Amino acid sequence: MDSTMLAAVFEGEGRLSLKQVPVPTIQKSDDVLLQVEGAGICGTDVHILEVPPGHPATPGAILGHEYVGQVLEIGAGVKNLRPGDRVVVAPNLYCGLCAYCRAGRPNQCQDFSTLGIYLNGGFAKYNVAPERACHKIKPNLPTDEAIFTELLSCVIGGTERVRLQPGESVAVLGAGPVGLMFALAFKAAGAGQLIVTDVSPYRLEFARRIGVDAALDARGDIVTAIRNLTNGGADVVVDAVGALFPQAVPVATKGGKVVLFGMNQQARPTVSQYDITRNELTIYGTFIGINTFPVAIKMLESGALKPSVLISHRLPLARIAEGLELLRRGEAIKVVVTP
Repeated sequence: MDSTMLAAVFEGEGRLSLKQVPVPTIQKSDDVLLQVEGAGICGTDVHILEVPPGHPATPGAILGHEYVGQVLEIGAGVKNLRPGDRVVVAPNLYCGLCAYCRAGRPNQCQDFSTLGIYLNGGFAKYNVAPERACHKIKPNLPTDEAIFTELLSCVIGGTERVRLQPGESVAVLGAGPVGLMFALAFKAAGAGQLIVTDVSPYRLEFARRIGVDAALDARGDIVTAIRNLTNGGADVVVDAVGALFPQAVPVATKGGKVVLFGMNQQARPTVSQYDITRNELTIYGTFIGINTFPVAIKMLESGALKPSVLISHRLPLARIAEGLELLRRGEAIKVVVTP
């Protein structure tokens, strides 16, 4: 096996370095050594590298929290995995002991950590993860589909909250990978009018390609347009960006549901509380998901969702900076990096 590997390391505010680092080794009895098949660049990675940062991360950590790998070695205490197994990695690690974990809300764990953000992740050839983070997948599930498991699991955390009924209308604000994954999930669930908005013509064209009913330029009067398309407002509205709450509220129908999914800790939007109360809107904040990885895997293995249609670019790890820049400019949807 190699002694060193190329890795994309977060060096601090706005800085990602490609460097040779030692290949990780098993340190704990429940550790699993993985050879990475591929990793997706997430919008969170873009936010981490903003100045000021839109999301925190640990300087010195290898980024990449959406990844697929094959088991090479296992620790002495590993029970359910063997060398040769293929896995997707649930990167969010919970303590299992704090008040929130014991109340069934591990996504709110007080001792929460994440592979690929605070701990070393998948933008490298090899990675060590605890067994509890590794979910076995079928040998024949294409990497291009499996790589979306983490993102889909998070989206399911939002779709589970609203429990869309067939025929209900949906407006997704933001046509990046998160927004388009919501669109694919709602389409599979039987959405009636399915509308997506964005400022990027490239992303809007991608939305049309996956079969939404309307793809609207967000620089126009989307409130009037969506109300006209849905006879008064959408039953479900998703902010997939993290700063569009002020647009989401007037787009929703009376008694509608608003899902706040996107995250940007620099955003400080002003919203009309009166409109929420007067129109009896239900607002859902949703952060990742609770035990949604098995559901996401079933969707992908069954073929009910085939999100590989969202892959716009495939790049070697050495060109990861190019992929990040494409995402910043809105000229990519999902960029897959191979080590």
